[in-house]
Amino acid sequence: MTDDELFRQGMEVRRAVLGDEHVDRASAGASEFSAPWQEFITRHAWGAVWTRPGLDRRTRSAVTLSVLTALGRENEIAMHVRAALRNGLTREEIREVLIHTAVYAGVPAANVAVGIAQRVFDEPDPPDADLD
Repeated sequence: MTDDELFRQGMEVRRAVLGDEHVDRASAGASEFSAPWQEFITRHAWGAVWTRPGLDRRTRSAVTLSVLTALGRENEIAMHVRAALRNGLTREEIREVLIHTAVYAGVPAANVAVGIAQRVFDEPDPPDADLD
């Protein structure tokens, strides 16, 4: 697959998972310095990894939330809670991912992630607003 094809597929998946508003904001905020980074993550993370067969997007979202929680990447958790909702995980499944992560990554890390997830769920229009 060419770099252009990876970028195109990556942008398609990135928009589907993170939402047009997020991707448009990130793209619009790219500077001469950060634009190559935006292209890199679109091509490689979203184009080469998120499009691979073997794991569906729900599973990839669960894994991503677990890893972000374990590593304490608090600045990324809310975005990926929203992504997990878009990818079909329920609030209950997200809660279970975070509880499961607590056993292996530590209660303090999961406690922070639970708080962040609750703030996302309390937003006026979370991605799953029409679901239980």
